Amino acid sequence: MPEVSTRSRTMRLPDGDIAVSWAAVTHTGRRRDTNQDAVLADFPLFVVADGMGGHIGGEIASASTVERLRPVAASGTVTTRHIEEALADAVRDIASHVDNTDDGTGTTVTGVYLDSSGEDPHWVTLNIGDSRVYLVRDGQIVQITTDHSVVQELLAAGRLSPEEAENHPYGNVITRAVGPSEAVAPDYVRLDVVDGDRFVVCSDGLTKELTDYGIQHFLAEHDDPAAAVDAMLEAALENGGRDNISIIVVNSALLGAGTDASVALDEVADTTAPVAVDGSSTRGA
Repeated sequence: MPEVSTRSRTMRLPDGDIAVSWAAVTHTGRRRDTNQDAVLADFPLFVVADGMGGHIGGEIASASTVERLRPVAASGTVTTRHIEEALADAVRDIASHVDNTDDGTGTTVTGVYLDSSGEDPHWVTLNIGDSRVYLVRDGQIVQITTDHSVVQELLAAGRLSPEEAENHPYGNVITRAVGPSEAVAPDYVRLDVVDGDRFVVCSDGLTKELTDYGIQHFLAEHDDPAAAVDAMLEAALENGGRDNISIIVVNSALLGAGTDASVALDEVADTTAPVAVDGSSTRGA
C-alpha cells in the first residue's frame, strides 16, 4: 500500500480563518498493468484525472492535464479562466504525442478548489467526464458533479434504472473528455463555505467498488483524511480493484465567524446543476 499523509493549510478569509487538511492517493488496482490516473492535491486545488486510450495514451493525457493545472494551484489564486487556459494547453500537449495518442485518447478532470479571490469566498467544483466530487455535510453525503457518460444520459432519460446502470455494458463510455482534438469547458458548481464540510474527489475506480454510503461510512469512521483515504483504498482493493483507484479527501473547518453553517445539504443538492461562477448555466456550452 502506498504511504499516505495528511497535509494542512490555514488561510485568512474576510470573516475569519479557514483550516483545510487533505490527503491523496492513486493506485494501479488489482487488474490493470499500468496506472493511467493522475492526482493533484495542492491547496487550493484538488483534482483527479482518469486517462483513457492506448497503452500509454491515457497516462499522457492525465499527466499532461495535471501538469498544466499544477502552476494554477501553485499560484494560490484559481479561477475558471485559469482552469480553462490550462486545459487548452493540455489539449495541445496531448495532441503533440502523435505516436502514442489518437482520437480515442483523453482524460477526465474532476476536482474542487477554494476561490478566495473576492469578498465572498466559496468552493467551486469542476468536472469533465465520470470521475466525481462528493460533499459530506451534517452527516449526509451528496454527489455534487454529474457524470458525463452514456449511462448517466440513459438514467436521466428514464431509460435505465439505477440497478441496471450498475452493470451496464456501456458503463465505461464517457461523453466528454479532455482529448487531443479540442478544448472542453468543465461544468462548475459553486458551494458556500460551511464549517465541517468534507469533500471526496475520486476516479471511477473507487465508485465501481464502493457505494456512496460506503464512502460516507469510511469518512464517518475516520476524521483524519489520510486514515479515510487508506480505509477506502483498502476496501476498494478488497472488493476487486478492477480499475485504477484515485482518492482525495479534503476537510475544512472555519476558525472565526465564518459563513452561516445553516446551509442544509438538501439545499446543496437542489443547486448542483452545473453553473458558471457568475450564476449562469453551463449546460450545452
